[in-house]
Amino acid sequence: MTIIVEQPELELEVVENKIDVEENELVLDGGFVVPETNSFGQTFRDYNAESERQTSVEQFYRTNHINQTYDFVKRMREEYGKLTRVEMSIWECCELLNEFVDESDPDLDEPQIEHLLQTAEAIRKDYPDEDWLHLTGLIHDLGKVLLHPSFGALSQWAVVGDTFPVGCAFDESVVHHKYFKENPDYYNPAYSTKYGVYSEGCGLNNVMMSWGHDDYMYLVAKENKSTLPSAGLFIMRYHSFYALHRAGAYEHLMNEEDVENLKWLKIFNKYDLYSKSKVRIDVEKVKPYYLSLIKKYFPEKLKW
Repeated sequence: MTIIVEQPELELEVVENKIDVEENELVLDGGFVVPETNSFGQTFRDYNAESERQTSVEQFYRTNHINQTYDFVKRMREEYGKLTRVEMSIWECCELLNEFVDESDPDLDEPQIEHLLQTAEAIRKDYPDEDWLHLTGLIHDLGKVLLHPSFGALSQWAVVGDTFPVGCAFDESVVHHKYFKENPDYYNPAYSTKYGVYSEGCGLNNVMMSWGHDDYMYLVAKENKSTLPSAGLFIMRYHSFYALHRAGAYEHLMNEEDVENLKWLKIFNKYDLYSKSKVRIDVEKVKPYYLSLIKKYFPEKLKW
């Protein structure tokens, strides 16, 4: 089944206040209010801010950047791409995430299901007719179940954090780039040039990304034959690829389909990032709606 999604005419931008909101707040075009600070009172994605989590977040990225090599990613994709660990529904997976907090995130210290529903409901309010985007908001982080014992209890550095291509040079826009100098691929001539093992316009689908929840959930959705549009799968796989959608790095590897899907990812990212707040969602109230979307786009049980 093929679903064609109409592309947005203009890229969504964060703009200055044009409606009656609190001073120094921002709004998205759809009306979503962007808070000025995160849950810790700091600006969003400020990896240098003095906060209670700053040191642990930096240490996380040091470990991540040292160990995310081309060979490591290839091995993890082969192992987890078999999808032989568990069979469960999408909603069961959502509930499983209640046990975890993302150590790489400087903006959030809430259980993951809170963030999933915050993201999905914010999108639903501003894009009521794009039900595939609502569902993508709900499930985009489900790959974090890799932290669970049933999935091998992977270390956080192999599950969360900003993602980046492996097999080519590490762009300086990647957060805490300095730690790549301790990664063996940094000095490998096959992997240390602009293109590395890739070619111009080869398409991101042919590029290996650092291993984590993004790539895993993409594999789960694809192999279980989800009918989400390609833009939904693109968001799932690249929502943590900030070097691309915030800094414009690695665009030389994109093809035409990537360019179109990136428009939706940039829209999604505003909600993924700025909906991290203390606003609580009534899970039981919204659950029937999301169960209907899961039924529409996924089989009842998925192989993980």
